[in-house]
Amino acid sequence: MKKSDTTTKIELVKSGEYLPVMEEFYSLQGEGFHTGKPAYFIRIGGCDIGCHWCDVKESWNAEIHPIKSVHEIIEHVLSSRAISVVITGGEPTQYNLILLTQLLKKCNINIYLETSGAYKIEGYFDWICLSPKKRNLPLEENYALANELKVIIHNHHDFSFAEEMSKKVHSECHLFLQPEWSKREEFLPKIIDYVQKHTKWRLSLQTHKYINIP
Repeated sequence: MKKSDTTTKIELVKSGEYLPVMEEFYSLQGEGFHTGKPAYFIRIGGCDIGCHWCDVKESWNAEIHPIKSVHEIIEHVLSSRAISVVITGGEPTQYNLILLTQLLKKCNINIYLETSGAYKIEGYFDWICLSPKKRNLPLEENYALANELKVIIHNHHDFSFAEEMSKKVHSECHLFLQPEWSKREEFLPKIIDYVQKHTKWRLSLQTHKYINIP
């Protein structure tokens, strides 16, 4: 690729006209508030949060994923006949999502965002799931935008972290605790017990992994 072509693509990504896409597929939402709903998933490559337990580490390096036009992505969404889209990553808010979400809204598609909240959120969303990470906390402005707070429980301190995060979101935000997949046998019983004692919380499971769907 010529240097000029590379520069052009970088500029197009900055503008939001193109995005590095690791994968896209039609499936069911497997976790959180919208569990069980059909949705088209757009997994955007690139993340510098670096959670050691991340189950999609292959998404971290944006450079290894193809750069796709948002118009091409929209075509794929429409051909799936999905009525909802989940934009996830990686960390999708590293990118300008305004054009992608504008086009999706014009097609009457519901848009759900999965984010750590570490970056400014640019776009139009019907639902924002905030899943904060200790390594890189959400921007203060993003707590107020969250419809759903989903905290991953990997160790005992994560319960305290979850409580700290719950104090920052608004009162209508739905609160979820989700066991980190590799620790689910250890922490699922503890989360169940915690939710029974702290009833503002709900349990989230990665049901897509239990039933073996994407």
